[in-house]
Amino acid sequence: MEPREQESSELLRQEKMRRTLALIEAALYVAGRPLDLKTLGSVIKTRSKKKIKALADGLMKGYENRDTALEIVELEDERFVMQLKAEYTPRVRRLAIRPLLSVGPLKTLSYVAYRQPVSQIQVVEVRGHHSYNHLKKLEELGLINRERVGRTKVIVTTEFFADYFGLSHDVRIMKKQLKSIFGEFAKPES
Repeated sequence: MEPREQESSELLRQEKMRRTLALIEAALYVAGRPLDLKTLGSVIKTRSKKKIKALADGLMKGYENRDTALEIVELEDERFVMQLKAEYTPRVRRLAIRPLLSVGPLKTLSYVAYRQPVSQIQVVEVRGHHSYNHLKKLEELGLINRERVGRTKVIVTTEFFADYFGLSHDVRIMKKQLKSIFGEFAKPES
């Protein structure tokens, strides 16, 4: 191959790589939730988990080297998410267009996530009778499951909940993550 052909071939390879990384970036941005390797692979049209992981890792490293408010984070089970860096969240939270949940249902969901598995009776005792409506809405959104056990219902969060909020699917790890998050919100803004 002549030097000119090699240079042209290298430019084409670099352009293809740039577009592939841009597709992964676009998928993470649009999804707004963690995506697994299979899903990312469907976007870039490959099944090679090794290749997809290497590309996602490369994109993540690229974001680490940028001085931006966004980051790409790898979660357990080889899932990746694009998110706002924690240091920027308190200052821009109020600008979010429309939150998924209002404050009441969000507090009920927080309680369920931290105490799960938790009985519906316990949720109502702590959060009040209005929590019946919260639980109905949370179930409709696919964030919780309610399962009848005897005369009561036991409530747990779903995998969709964990993915949406970028938390572990393992409940013990999730509870530690939530404890850390709750601790961050309790700190005064500087």
